[in-house]
Formats: sequence, C-alpha cells, structure tokens
Amino acid sequence: MTRASLVWFRDDLRVTDNPALSAAAARGGAVVALYVLDEESEGIRPLGGAARWWLHHSLASLAGGLRDLGIPLVLRRGQATRIVPEVAAQAEADAIFWNRRYGAPERLVDAEIKRRLRSEGNQVASFAASLLHEPWTVTTGSGGHYSVFTPFWRACQNRPAPRAPLPAPPSAAAGSARVPSDDLDDWQLRPHAPDWAGGLAETWEPGEPAARRQLQRFVRSGLADYDRARDEPGLEATSMLSPRLRWGELSPFTVWHEAVAAEGGSRFLTELGWREFAWHTLDRFPDLATRNLRPEFDRFPWPCLDEDALRAWRRGRTGVPLVDAGMRELWETGHMHNRVRMVVASFLVKNLLIDWRIGEQWFWDTLVDADAASNPFNWQWVAGSGADAAPYFRVFNPVRQAEKFDPQRRYIDRWAADSRDEPIVDLRETRRAALRAYDEVKSAR
Repeated sequence: MTRASLVWFRDDLRVTDNPALSAAAARGGAVVALYVLDEESEGIRPLGGAARWWLHHSLASLAGGLRDLGIPLVLRRGQATRIVPEVAAQAEADAIFWNRRYGAPERLVDAEIKRRLRSEGNQVASFAASLLHEPWTVTTGSGGHYSVFTPFWRACQNRPAPRAPLPAPPSAAAGSARVPSDDLDDWQLRPHAPDWAGGLAETWEPGEPAARRQLQRFVRSGLADYDRARDEPGLEATSMLSPRLRWGELSPFTVWHEAVAAEGGSRFLTELGWREFAWHTLDRFPDLATRNLRPEFDRFPWPCLDEDALRAWRRGRTGVPLVDAGMRELWETGHMHNRVRMVVASFLVKNLLIDWRIGEQWFWDTLVDADAASNPFNWQWVAGSGADAAPYFRVFNPVRQAEKFDPQRRYIDRWAADSRDEPIVDLRETRRAALRAYDEVKSAR
C-alpha cells in the first residue's frame, strides 16, 4: 500500500510546472506539502523586509491553490534538517520530493536531509525547476565556468531547447495523517508598527494566479515592443516578472515557452539568459554577496564611509533627479526599473565611493525580487568587480542617462518631482576620484 508523499516547497511557490509536486501526485496516495521558514541553518541568508512581505502573501495564495487539489500546506519555522524528517514522519510519508536549490548553504542542507531520509528507508528525489539549464550542464570546452555572458548564452542556445512546462497535477487522494502547522500570521512576515508596506500592496498581488495573469498581459501587449522600449523607465514596457521568477510563482520554462510562442521575444529571452548566468556564477562562487569576483578589487581604496551621503542615497535625497526617483520608487513599491538600478548603483559606488556590498544589502532588504544570485551579481557587474563586468571607468552619468531615457521626465516627475540638479557631490570631480582609485587597483596588480 502506497504511503503518503511529502513535497517540500522552497522558492517554487506554484502548482503548475512544479516537478516535485507532479512526481508526488503521480505516485498515488495522499500528498502533504511543507514550507519551512529556515532562518537558523548556517549560511542561510535571512530574508529582507520586502521579501518577507511577499512571502507571506505568496504562501497564502499557494495554500489556496493546494487546497483546491486536496493537499494541505504545513508551515514550520526552524532548521530544515530537523523539521523535514520530523514532518515526514508525522505525515507517515515514505517519499519526499523537492526542487533543487543552487546556493552553497542550501545545497548542504538538502544533502544532509537527503542522506538522513534515505538512511531511514525513504525515497527521496529532487528535480530541476528554477533554471532552464543546471549549472553543471553548461561548461566551456575545457569543462570550466563561463565568465563572459555572450559565449555562455551561445552555449545555452546550442543545448536542447528547455523542456515544456508541466500541467498542474490532478487532485490528490485524501486520508493522510493530520500534521500540525504553524499559523502564517504568527510568523509576522508583514511589517507592523509601522506598516510601511502600503505601496507594495498597491503595486503587487503576490501569488501564482496573479503571476500567470501578468505573464499573459506582457506577452499579449508588451513583448513586441520590449526591445525598443525596455530602457525607458517612464513607460510601462518591462515584464514586471522578476519577483514571479524569484519566488517561483512562474517557472522559467513557462515564461520561456510563452515568449517563444508569441515570437518577437528574442531580447526578452536574453534577459532570462542573464538570470541564468547569475545563478551559474553563484554556483561557482558561493560567496558572491561578500567577495569580489576579481581579486584585484580587494585592494580598492574605499574611503571612510560617508554616512550622510549613504542616508541621502537611501532616502532619494541626493539632488540627482534620476537617482532620487529610482530610490523612491524602490521604497514605495519594492521594485525599480532595471535601467535605473544601474544608474543608482553606479552613483553609489563610483560617485559616492561607497562599497558595492553596502548597496547590495540595501537592495536585499528593500526589493521584492532580490535573490541570492542576481542581486549581488548585478551589483558586482556595475562595480566592475564581477563577471563580464562593466569596466570600472564606465561611470553612468545620471544626468545624461535621464536626458537619453527619460527625456520628458515622466519617470522623474512621477517619483521625484521635487528633486532638481543640486547634487550632494560634484559628478565630474567624483568621477575623477573614482578613476584615480581604479588606477591604484591597476597599478597594484
């Protein structure tokens, strides 16, 4: 007689194209779903405030979707190495399924749980669900890791096409053991005293159903003009799918095939490739958020931190309109247009000469789409210390960027109409100071 199956959800908060869930349903018998809020395992990075808000609502949505399939969602908080085997026993499950993760601390946790469960006679299986190509499948001719995007993406395109997405599974059998669950509200993932998330709630509806609607809207009305309009922050021309992919409300396979079927989405598919590149880089360099990929940047002469300048940057009070608009959009919505992300990051690192890791941590806390790969990867790209990095001497001029990409000030006037060109620093002089610092790095090689 088939016993129950346990599906351990992580950053894959969906029922459609979820290989672990499909495997459990195909096995027959009862299915129990589990989500573990693990803030205790060594090396696991605690979620930022905006991410915690998103997680609350996405879990609530997932619980509803699973309920429709007759599957209970069990919530537990603590070390996954203890909780997953414990819940498996309580659910009388002899098969445990999950979709793979790629951060080094997460892989260690997963390996330990797999070892323990198998030693107790359980079936354990993991699946590819969050990347189009797993990191060990895309290598150079010598078996190494790609450090430049163009040949990396060419290698990906030369591989077999990404698999077709899986449908949602049928309803599961009832009759599994009742497993106690935490109450989601008790986790207090949403902010209170004060509740600063009003702008997030006005901007977003987390959860798989809303994610699928957003994908359809973009494919139907945004994909054709994406290449032409994506750099203009004053237009609603981007997909807004990044948090959907970060939390796994949509799989990259679903997004890929929808875009391919619509045609004309080659530039957008390249953005999916850039996401892949970030995760493949994290797989090779697990300390991506704390160490320069280019070791020579360890010698970069960061000056003493200017707390006032940092505070002005965080609050969108730098006197540079495009920078201020971006930082205020971020605080209000938990999101920022990608072109503007590059501008505000360049301003922090190369005009204020503040270590990229400080900016990366702020984004980690305030972005709803911050993930362990893309967030530090993109900060290192702007800083010049990362893979396929923009040269350090390429300093985004925020005034010129605004003139080119927001000439009618639609974006600036929406988010920072009161900001005028009275910067807290001299853009020309700080650019020269950044280049002098870069020369010190080069001369020390």
